[in-house]
Amino acid sequence: MTGSPAPLTVAIAAPHRAAIDSARQAVLDGGTAIDAAIAAAVALTVVYPHQCSLGGDLVALVRRGGHTRAVVSVGSAPAAIDVARLATESRMPRQGPDTVTVPGVVAGWLALAELGAVLPLAAAFERAATLADGGTVVSAGLARAIEERRENVLADPGLAEIFTSDGEPLTEGMALPQPALAATLRTLAADPSAMYTGAPAEAIAARIGSLGGSLSPADFAAHRAETTDAVSAEISGTTWFVAPPPTQGLVLFGVLPAALTEAVWSGEEADSDATQRLLAAFVAAADSRQRNLGDPRGGPIDETALLGDSLGEATGAFPRPGHALGDTVAITVQDSDGTVVSLIQSVYQWFGSGILDPATGIVLHNRGSAFSTDPRHPARVGGGLRPPHTLCPLIGDSPELTVAFGCQGGSAQPWILAQVASALMDRHSDPVEVLGRPRWVIGSQDLGHSVLTVVAEPGCEVAVAAGRAQGIAVDRRDGFIDEAGHVQVVRRVPGSLDFDAASDPRADGSVAIVRVPRGLAEFTPQGES
Repeated sequence: MTGSPAPLTVAIAAPHRAAIDSARQAVLDGGTAIDAAIAAAVALTVVYPHQCSLGGDLVALVRRGGHTRAVVSVGSAPAAIDVARLATESRMPRQGPDTVTVPGVVAGWLALAELGAVLPLAAAFERAATLADGGTVVSAGLARAIEERRENVLADPGLAEIFTSDGEPLTEGMALPQPALAATLRTLAADPSAMYTGAPAEAIAARIGSLGGSLSPADFAAHRAETTDAVSAEISGTTWFVAPPPTQGLVLFGVLPAALTEAVWSGEEADSDATQRLLAAFVAAADSRQRNLGDPRGGPIDETALLGDSLGEATGAFPRPGHALGDTVAITVQDSDGTVVSLIQSVYQWFGSGILDPATGIVLHNRGSAFSTDPRHPARVGGGLRPPHTLCPLIGDSPELTVAFGCQGGSAQPWILAQVASALMDRHSDPVEVLGRPRWVIGSQDLGHSVLTVVAEPGCEVAVAAGRAQGIAVDRRDGFIDEAGHVQVVRRVPGSLDFDAASDPRADGSVAIVRVPRGLAEFTPQGES
């Protein structure tokens, strides 16, 4: 006589409760960790439109059966983009039609589904459509973004129609109906490929064309998500996995050794010498990233330089970095069948290009702003080329613990993940406590500064002192800041049902563990923030 099948346990962390609810339903419907991740991701395009949308990109890692794959669904510049005109400018525009590349997120979900989903995507799209019909309200994070981008919201007819009422920006708790987006989601429920070969592609191309851009239906039809082996490295007894260029995963590998081997944290106090060395590693890595990161489709990428072994030689103007505020959502999931997912999707800056297509309800990203206008630069703008990408999902696997990491934070993502990686790989640590620790990041234009600056939360006095000692400007804040990232983490002791998870207190998120005894489902909420 055989026993009952082993129960399935799925742990999820995401930056909004609606994403957790959709993921939970996917598991209760018989889905895997991959199904849960996709369900959460689709819901977030409705409730967090300032950070992600159907008009953005996706990068994800999936570890399953001992193999880790990367899905890189990063859209390219239009084939007809006017390179000669843009070359006369010192930088790409920050927003507008020239910054809109092909949105990759829907193709990314389809590629993820092929790695082990068991449910049709239609249910996730239908649940999201119900939210878009009026089933959600403005969150605290969305309200901050609307206020911060007030001028952009008021200037674009599409954004103004959705995110204002009687001419004034929506505020926290107000209803957020998005009827055009709901209709688009139902179109995709019937046929997800319509995003690239159907009415949504045609509508978005027409909107961008009306504004002077060159994105065409043919550009949409040419898009393919890239699925490849993840890049791995053994550091401090853990095997780490990131996505390949044009993402900045290798930049994270360049700073992880310093973060993992130095005593950056000792109880509640940071070690001064270790912080000095970590800051120096961040500065060198940031410089190398701006010089060397680009699209391998356009030519060889100096991976050695990105890993920090050399800084290389400058090859022209650096691409304009994006703004770190609220640019991304991360979802992390693990299940007891051994599947691990770290998924990140984004419109880049808050509300992306500043364009919402009224016909589809879709906010369009501004990833093209990260291109360089210098034809000698690895990140040069060109038809069919992909921009350098900030999205940086991470998985760490050791004999004691498997951890899925992801965070919001723009170009600061490597610095954010490096500060939490060591503590989160310690199975005896409390992930909620770790994510609640103060953090600091470095940047310049991406953090709203004209020069390289250490931006620090209260409690980062050692990092502030390190910055001053190295002649770097300092911006001390008086509380938690979005620039320090919204980290989502799920951990599991390999081969066990021992899970925990945490969602960053800087976001609107929560975590949950769903246990399904193969016929009777049990939902255990693990906390909200």
